[in-house]
Amino acid sequence: MSERTPARPSPALTLWEQRTELPLFAASLLFLLGYAARVLAPKDADPWHDLALALVAATWLLFIVDYAVRVRLSGLGLRFVRVRRLDTLVLLLPLLRPLRLVKVYTAIQKRHDEPRLSLYARVMSYAGLAALLLGFSASLAVYHQEHDAPGASIRTFGDALWWACATLTTVGYGDAVPVTLWGRVVAAFLMACGLALLGAVTGSFSSWLIQVFRREDEKGPPVSG
Repeated sequence: MSERTPARPSPALTLWEQRTELPLFAASLLFLLGYAARVLAPKDADPWHDLALALVAATWLLFIVDYAVRVRLSGLGLRFVRVRRLDTLVLLLPLLRPLRLVKVYTAIQKRHDEPRLSLYARVMSYAGLAALLLGFSASLAVYHQEHDAPGASIRTFGDALWWACATLTTVGYGDAVPVTLWGRVVAAFLMACGLALLGAVTGSFSSWLIQVFRREDEKGPPVSG
């Protein structure tokens, strides 16, 4: 019996994704901006809180519409939820949209004939930008949950940023740790992402060094005149 091969995306879905990936990435940055304003604005800044909430709601609605269109164009029906797990996860937690940076790069690259960056540079660039956006998003989420919690060690957004840096790099000094349930959930996810991203960067950099040294060895010693 032959093995089942995964269904290829429909041409209509592929075309939709190529045309919308960049605008949706810009919308995700607006979502992050609105969420940041909502979390960091002083409590007495009433107009800014309302505007930030409206921006978050509007961009999230845009993500829902896009997801519904993807389901319709895929022809998979409810199976789309299982087949495209990352799309579903990002819809439920828009702060995780940096994980779609590979698709954003693919959408950009399809407009050019040849890759502008080498494979190693692409991996390191993706990992670096994803770590930056995920770290900032996690800092906001943890600060939102922790700064008013009893016994919390993360009281300021600066504390949250320091905690995110220590967590992403797997250093874990222990001077700033989440104490709430949802703060620890965010921390566990960021730990997993930190290990994956750090491993990607380290592996790519090591492979690049090996490639450089191999080229130098193939050239051989310089010939004296």
